[in-house]
Amino acid sequence: MISLKSLISENINLSTKVTDTISFLNKNENKKVLFLTTSTRYPYNTKYDKGGVEIELPKSTELAFYIKNNIKNNSLIMDIPKLNIMSCEGNVSHKDGNTCGVKDSILKSSEKNPSGYHRCWASVNNESDELWRVSKDIFDSDIILFFASIRWGQANAQYQKLIERLTWLENRHNTLGEENILNNKQAGFICIGQNWNGLNVVNIQKKVLKFYGFKTPSQLFWNWQYTENELDESQESYKKAYQKFHTDSKIPTKLKTL
Repeated sequence: MISLKSLISENINLSTKVTDTISFLNKNENKKVLFLTTSTRYPYNTKYDKGGVEIELPKSTELAFYIKNNIKNNSLIMDIPKLNIMSCEGNVSHKDGNTCGVKDSILKSSEKNPSGYHRCWASVNNESDELWRVSKDIFDSDIILFFASIRWGQANAQYQKLIERLTWLENRHNTLGEENILNNKQAGFICIGQNWNGLNVVNIQKKVLKFYGFKTPSQLFWNWQYTENELDESQESYKKAYQKFHTDSKIPTKLKTL
């Protein structure tokens, strides 16, 4: 059996990982890239508070902006915590079987669902739900790159909510026997953590996105965490992680976020 650790090597420094991702995207410069950031830091992606003081962004969000600023591709960043995305209704498994993504769950709106592909009961049942903004851009993009933070050994809650709400994309071809509408798209997952389980999370999400039907090039899957000591919860460690992330990645602490 192949161990999880052998699937994605950690023996690569952060600067190299960032460079490899940028290089991969630039080699595919004719492809449109969608960056989906999911980590939270109050007040989310607002750069300044009311007093004009600069607000610190999550490291994974900084990383998304840095990569975007250094590629030639037509690209877009969407900050998921700023959207009103309802929780998954769990229609995958109940007494009538799996009704997630069936044709009756189509979102009937030419504005929200111009492709006709968006099928999700939570979107149909909640007028204020904004998952359509995400799916619309997924269908309009060639490469979708998810950014997350690691919290308690898993991807953060906003990422998990998003990926659960996109289950209908996988159901179409694996359960309902229809075409894989993601077949020609590539996806990646990059996460930032402090001290525990990032590598396993990356490998699981690579498998998830492959189940969904995306192509999953290795250059778009990796993680960085400050220490391998899962017991290190010291204040000093958290403070040092911030500077080490910027030193190792070569990302400036004052970053263009436009």
